[in-house]
Amino acid sequence: MKAKNLDIYGSEPLLWSRVLEQLEQAREKASYFLATTRPDGRPHLAGVGARWEDGKFYVVSGPGTRKSKNLAQNPNCSLAVSLDDVDLVVEGTAAKVTDPKTVARVVANYAAAGWPAHAEGRVIVAPYSAPSAGPAPWDLYEMTPTQAIAVASGEPFGATRWRFSQ
Repeated sequence: MKAKNLDIYGSEPLLWSRVLEQLEQAREKASYFLATTRPDGRPHLAGVGARWEDGKFYVVSGPGTRKSKNLAQNPNCSLAVSLDDVDLVVEGTAAKVTDPKTVARVVANYAAAGWPAHAEGRVIVAPYSAPSAGPAPWDLYEMTPTQAIAVASGEPFGATRWRFSQ
């Protein structure tokens, strides 16, 4: 991982460990927003329930939603979240998870956090989900970060970009 200090006021670069700790603690408490690109190039932004696990974000979406259709055409996307004292935007690519074991593992973590969901092979079912997810069954998407930019909203202040090795 390569870090670059973006701060123009003399602050030290932010530590990735600070961001990571807050991502681990935030889980479902935070509000996440996924940005994708429509086929005509216009942006699309949607609130999503996301999980940070093992260096990747996981997002649930129905196959008929605009975000799923956009990701099928163009996997490049961004995810934004405001954490305790850091605002974070992560850029990367998202792909539908087709491995039933991965779907089951991630959905078990969603369920442990209070969403009564379970895996049925490669898809997710539950009595309900966010209205933006569309009707069940839902697909699981795995977003692999390529870079992240954080701006601290609390001390120590600063702004940093990290580029992740792929």
